[in-house]
Formats: sequence, structure tokens, C-alpha cells
Amino acid sequence: MEDLQERWTSALEDHLPDAVELRHRVHADPRVSGEEEDTARLVEEALGIPMARLADVGRIGRIGPQEGPAVLVRGELDALPLAEETGAAFAASNGAMHACGHDVHLAALVAVVRAARGLDLPLGLVPFLQPREETYPSGARDAVESGELERLGVAAAVGAHVHPAVPPGQVATGGGVVNAAADELHITITGQGGHGAYPHRASDPVAALAHTLLALQEVVRRHVSPMRPATLSVGHVQAGAASANVLPSRAVVLATLRTTDATDRQVVLREVQRAVAAQAEVFGTTAEVRVVPGEPVLDNDVQLVEHMDAWLVRAGIEPTEPMRSLGADDFSYLGEQVPAVMSFVGVRVEGHDEPPQLHTPAFLPTDEAVRDVARAMVAGYLGAVQRLGA
Repeated sequence: MEDLQERWTSALEDHLPDAVELRHRVHADPRVSGEEEDTARLVEEALGIPMARLADVGRIGRIGPQEGPAVLVRGELDALPLAEETGAAFAASNGAMHACGHDVHLAALVAVVRAARGLDLPLGLVPFLQPREETYPSGARDAVESGELERLGVAAAVGAHVHPAVPPGQVATGGGVVNAAADELHITITGQGGHGAYPHRASDPVAALAHTLLALQEVVRRHVSPMRPATLSVGHVQAGAASANVLPSRAVVLATLRTTDATDRQVVLREVQRAVAAQAEVFGTTAEVRVVPGEPVLDNDVQLVEHMDAWLVRAGIEPTEPMRSLGADDFSYLGEQVPAVMSFVGVRVEGHDEPPQLHTPAFLPTDEAVRDVARAMVAGYLGAVQRLGA
């Protein structure tokens, strides 16, 4: 296995220039969630292996041994609806942007697969070009429900994600919870509109909305132990048209609940329903809470992490403190099915001592991130081989 890592790492160097060029092409012409066909076709051609469609525009294939268990390695296809402000020569100009590093992940996966084609792999390697990581319905969930992963023998899964909070040249793994479950809350409060001069003749949903916003924060504080991370964030509030003297008949709240414990998740969702209904009743209005279920908790397999960390050290990469956050990633659906690890790879951003955050218009990791992510993917594959006892 050590000889395999050395030969794989050496072969990566031969494929990195083409992978970096591919990264630039993908970055310059991004596609948002649900519209990734052009990106999928481009990356599929660069991989140069037979691939099948999965989750609409996604792609999946297998190299190495065609029988027995296999290790899935994921690259995400979608960009964000965000106007780029990096000034790079390959910057996007179509109103979308790879501001989450998916262009780097795809390029690294191509380098990993192309470098592996001449090697004697102990288990199958399954590259998965996944659509719709950034939005619902989840591309990973669709892949799991399709049954294709079982058909391909997927027995473990590896993900590697760039992250500005991790020091460059280091990789964060960590067993246990590394990302939260995320659910969207769509709350609609309905009352009776009226004239601002006669509020007693209306049922004002704005008043109910204001008290509901305060009540939502209390739900988490009163029902979740502070020793278990959870948060409820309100992202959008809207009531009526832009008028100072018209009481609207309808108000809307959009929020996200993030939890790290399955029981907390169910308790908070139940108590949100109760709190919203109670506030609506006090103000003579009615309320509806629609829950859009999102990703489950992303839980790294402890044994797989231990094996992967050892291979990172052998590659001269320093494993660092676990990168745990209330962010969410639908890679967690894969982790519910098989032992899985999501690692976070440190990056630099040119011209910034402190890198801009993910999902911002200035986030553009340097090209060396392609090599670092690729090496993390290789370490993850080798760790998975050991985890599966091969």
C-alpha cells in the first residue's frame, strides 16, 4: 500500500497541469444547481472513462477491479448564483460563481482518477460527479435512493472540501459530527388586512410575525442543551407591499434550523410548530409551518478517519484539528449508508492574508489547492481500503 501511495502521488504530478487547466475552464463557465449538464459533460470527457448518468445530470463510473467492494470519491458540479469579484483572468462573468471550491474538487478528482488508471488498485474506485449539492432536492440523496451505489459495490465514501478556516498545507478530518443537519422552515401567518388608522378592525400579521421571530430563538434555548450545538437562523421576512399605512393580510418567514443531534432535531421541529401556532392565536391570526427536510448530520466514521490520517502523514501532510461547524453538506446522505469521511483542506487566496469566506464573491483558492485536494482524496481512498479490511 505504501508503494501504491508513492506511485499514485508521483503520477498525480504528471496530470496536475491538465487538471489545473480544467479547473480554470470549469470556473470560468459555471452552472448553478440543476443546470450542470455542460459542466458534467466537460468533466466526463476529461476523466476519459465510461460513465453512467445519475441524479439527472450527474455522472458515475468505476475503475480498478470491477468486482467486489469499491470506494466512492465525490466531486460536486454546481456553482452558486453569485457575481464574482476576484479579478482573476479566468473569472466567471455569467452571474454564477464557484465560490465554494467545487471547481477545485472536480479538477482534483480528475487528476486522481487519471493517475490511478495505470495502477493496480486493491478495490474499485468510483468517481461521482454530483449535481445539486447547494440546493434541494439533494443530488446525493437522489443517488442513494437510485440504488446505483449498491450496484457499483460502493462500500465507503470519501469527500474533500477546501476550507479557508484550515491552515494551508493542512487537512482537517476528525471522527464524529463535523457538519449539522439542516432543515428549512417556511412560515406563513395569515390575518385580516386593514387601514393603519384602524388596527382594531384588522388582525395584523406583522405583530404576530414580530413576536414569532422572538419565540423562534427561545425554542432552541429552552429545548436544546447548550452542550449540543444547534441554531435557528431567520433569513427572510416579508409582509405586504411597501406601504406605511396598509396593514397586510399575510406575512412570511423563511428560516433554517441546524442541529447536531437527531432527537434535538425532532424536538425543535415539534416545538416550532407549537410556538408559531400560539403566537398566531394570540394576535387573532392563523399560521402554517412547512418543513423542507434537508441534510442529516454529517458524521465521519472514526476508524476511517484514523486510517486516513495515517496516510496523510505518510504523504507529508499534517492532519490538523477537526473542522466542526453547523454548516451542512449532503455528503451526509452517503455517510448514512456506508463508512464515510469528509475532510477539509486548507487553502490560500492570492492577495489575502486572511482568506475570504466560502460563498463570498472574493473566494478563489490558488491552483495549488488542486494538488492538496487530490492528495487528500488519495489518502481517503487508501484509508477506506484499510477500513474495509482489503
